[in-house]
Amino acid sequence: MRKIVTWNIQSARSHDGGTDIEHAIATLARFSDADILCLQEVADGFPARDGSPGIDQFAAFATALPGYHANTALALDVAGPDSTRRRLGCMTLSRYPVVQALRHSLPWASDPAVPSMPRIALELTLDTPSGLLRVVNAHLEYFSEIQRLAQAEQLRALQREASLHARAPRAGLDKDGPFAAIPRALDAVLVGDFNMLPGSPTWHALQQSFDDAATEAWHDAWQLAHPAQAHAPTVGLRTTEPFTFDYAFVSAGLAPRVRGVHVDGTVTGSDHQPLLLELDA
Repeated sequence: MRKIVTWNIQSARSHDGGTDIEHAIATLARFSDADILCLQEVADGFPARDGSPGIDQFAAFATALPGYHANTALALDVAGPDSTRRRLGCMTLSRYPVVQALRHSLPWASDPAVPSMPRIALELTLDTPSGLLRVVNAHLEYFSEIQRLAQAEQLRALQREASLHARAPRAGLDKDGPFAAIPRALDAVLVGDFNMLPGSPTWHALQQSFDDAATEAWHDAWQLAHPAQAHAPTVGLRTTEPFTFDYAFVSAGLAPRVRGVHVDGTVTGSDHQPLLLELDA
C-alpha cells in the first residue's frame, strides 16, 4: 500500500496563534508509515500570528525527518528586516528517490478588490518500486475566485504537458547534461489546499475531461473511495461550520488503485486537518 499525506500546516500554527514546530513534527511522526508527505504554508522568517519570531521551518522538517528526500517550492520570497528573507511555500518529503523536481508558478491575475498572494505548485517525479509516479503539491488562492479558476486551468495545462511528455519522451542531447531526456510519469497524484468547496466552479473546472485522448483527466479520490458520501470536512473542525478545502486527485490510470481517503480529525493547531490517500502499490 502506498500512502500519501497532504496537510496545510499554516506555518506550524499553534492553538493560541503562535508557532509550534515540535507539535507539527510530532503530528507528521504519527504518519511514519507514509511514503510521501506534502505540506503547504511552510514558512521561514515570517512572524507568527501572535508576533513571535519565525524560524526556518523548511530546514526544521528536513532535519527532523531524515528518512525522506526533502524538496521545496517558494510562492513568496520577500525582503525582511536587516537583510533577512521571508519565505513561504510548499514542501514535499518522499521516501522514494526524486528523478525530477519542477516548480510551477501559478497565475496571479490582477484582482485588486481582494487580498491575494503568489501561488505555487511543486511537481516531483518519483522512482517507486512499481514505476514512476508524478506527485503535484499545490496551494491555490483563497480570496480571489478569478485567480483560483486561472490556477486550476494552469494545473490542467500542466497535466496535458506532462501527459504528452510521458507518452512521447523528448530526444536527449547527452546523458548527463541539462538536455538529458529525463522521464516524466504518466500516473499522477495532485494534492493540496485548493481553497474550493466540493461542487464549486473550480472543483468542476479542475476535473473537466480533455479534448485529446493522450491526457488523463483528474478525478477526486474521495469520490472514488466514497462514491455515495459527501467529502469529510478538512477545515474548521472545531468551529460550528466545518468545510472542505483539501483534496487528493488522481489521474485516470490510478483511479482503480485508490483504496482509501481519510481525514485525520484529531490534529490541532492548524485549522486544516491532514488528508491521507492510500493507493495499491
